[in-house]
Amino acid sequence: MKKETYQFKYTVYDSIKDLSEEDAWLLAEAREVTENAYAPYSNFHVGAVAKLVNGEIVAGSNQENASFPVGLCAERVLLAAAASLYPKIPIETMAISYRSSVVESDHPISPCGICRQSLQEYEQRVKHPIRLILGGMEGKVYIIEKASMLLPLSFTSEDLQ
Repeated sequence: MKKETYQFKYTVYDSIKDLSEEDAWLLAEAREVTENAYAPYSNFHVGAVAKLVNGEIVAGSNQENASFPVGLCAERVLLAAAASLYPKIPIETMAISYRSSVVESDHPISPCGICRQSLQEYEQRVKHPIRLILGGMEGKVYIIEKASMLLPLSFTSEDLQ
C-alpha cells in the first residue's frame, strides 16, 4: 500500500487594495457583473470576468431557472461566451465574485464541482492554465495559479481513450 498526498498553494491577500492594478480591475469588474445575474430563487448573484491571452475581456453571470437545475453558473456562462466569441483563444485570468441578500459577501467563494470540471476541461482544450482570482465584495482575496488545481483526480478526455 502507498499513500499519496495532494496539496496546492494559493496566495491570500487581505483585500482588493493589495492586488496588482490589473487583478484589482478584474475583480472590481466581476463585482460589478454580479448586477447582471438572474438569481430570484437563491438571491446569490455571481459575476465572473476573464481576460483572454489576446487582451479581450469576457464576462458572465449566473442565470437561474424555476426548473431547477437548468440554471447556469457564472463561470460556465463565461466559458461558453469565450469559446463562442473567441474559439481556441485561452483565458489568462478569471475573477469571480458574488453578492447576496442572504449571506455576507466578505470572503472568497470557490467554483462548484460542475464549474471545476468545466474549467479543467477548458484548460485542457486550449492547453493553457486559467489563473483564478476569488473574492467577495470585500475581505480577503485568493489567487490560484491554475483552475484545474481545484479538481484533483479529475475525469478527463484522456480517460475516454
